[in-house]
Amino acid sequence: MGMGGVILRFCALAIRVLQFLDAAVILGIFSYYLAILAQHNLHIATWIKAVEGLSGAATLYGLLGTVFVCCLGGVGFFAFLGVVFDVCFTGAMIAIAILTRHGVDKCTGIVNTPLGTGNANDHSMAKLTFGMACKLEKVTFAVAIIGIFLFLISILFQIALARHHKREKRFGPSPANGYTSGRGRKFWSRRKNSPDATGADNLPGHPTPGDVEMAGDTKREKGWFSTFGRKNKATPAATATGANGYGYGNSAYTGNY
Repeated sequence: MGMGGVILRFCALAIRVLQFLDAAVILGIFSYYLAILAQHNLHIATWIKAVEGLSGAATLYGLLGTVFVCCLGGVGFFAFLGVVFDVCFTGAMIAIAILTRHGVDKCTGIVNTPLGTGNANDHSMAKLTFGMACKLEKVTFAVAIIGIFLFLISILFQIALARHHKREKRFGPSPANGYTSGRGRKFWSRRKNSPDATGADNLPGHPTPGDVEMAGDTKREKGWFSTFGRKNKATPAATATGANGYGYGNSAYTGNY
């Protein structure tokens, strides 16, 4: 995997860790609320149970998502599942933000909290002031808003990882990238389809049978001329006596014997 793939996977892993921590904060706060209400045998509202369940599922998904990014990040099927679950948990965080919308109110005076309604300075059954319970709900609301953006960003990283993994499989190791994974082609490269055919690293072409025959004939001709060329070279005198230099073609030598 190239440096770009490493950075991409690291960012996706960081997002998953932040998702886990984000959901864990909500789970911890509402687990505390539930423990106090159950300890005093008080009625637990349905919306409190809903926040607890949604935050618990998001925490588990954040933990599993961290493992999957490390081991299977970019694989098409798991990337598709990741996108689907990210969309679902984006909706879950929106639901948590709506259920804890009272957290945007001021935590002074008479406040409405999961532990009950009362004066912000009075202590609740858990020896915790209603004002502090209101601030914890405010934290939950803020963290849920952050979680919405974390899951949305995670969708983009899942798509980017899947595309990068697909490119890695398509190009793979080759001489163009030094037998390493990835495309190996830089954006400033001027090569389009293949390496330059005139490059220094290209192998020489193989001779054809015709080239071998011509080379052999040329070699024999050179050897013949080097051995006999001086003896058989035509001179002006030889040309005058005959076409072959010995006068066999001359009429003086063609009498009747």
